[in-house]
Amino acid sequence: METTLQKSPTPKMQALNYGLIWAAINIAIFLVVYYVNPDLMGSFAFMGISVAVGLGLAVYFCVELRKYMGGFWSFKQALGSIFVMFFVQAIIVFFFTIAFAKFIEPEYVTKMKEISENTATKMMEGMGADQETIDKAMVEMEKNYETQFNPGFIDILKSIIYIAIGYFIGALIFAAIFKKEQPVFITEE
Repeated sequence: METTLQKSPTPKMQALNYGLIWAAINIAIFLVVYYVNPDLMGSFAFMGISVAVGLGLAVYFCVELRKYMGGFWSFKQALGSIFVMFFVQAIIVFFFTIAFAKFIEPEYVTKMKEISENTATKMMEGMGADQETIDKAMVEMEKNYETQFNPGFIDILKSIIYIAIGYFIGALIFAAIFKKEQPVFITEE
């Protein structure tokens, strides 16, 4: 009689799976909003909702990962798994956005420039900025668009480093919140 043992995925592999799912959800939200009402992408409401959905998914997947570990994991285990999950989803969304702008929907760059400029102008006017200040800000935004929407190798490398640092800090915070050490029992003899 032959028995085969199926290995469960390691916690980091499970974190990778959750990162892929999270990235797919983010991309789906991005595509729906872009094709249904692209003007929403520049609104503070959309940014707030995106952050809330992201935090909600992060909490949900962290709880699921801890359950996967049997309900207990050390800070080190939590940090490694959470960082893998955060980093994978961020990198996938980052490269998807670049590919989307270059190959799938070249008008995306123009639309986002227009939306960003309109939003920034309205905000600055609401704060009482004069036209000269607004014009300077628009020139500065124009410079940033090239790097953002048509990055070179060095720009991509810098972005990956910034993503890694930012999401590592986030993973540190989430690991501190979601760690749960296994209790140590003292037995009397």
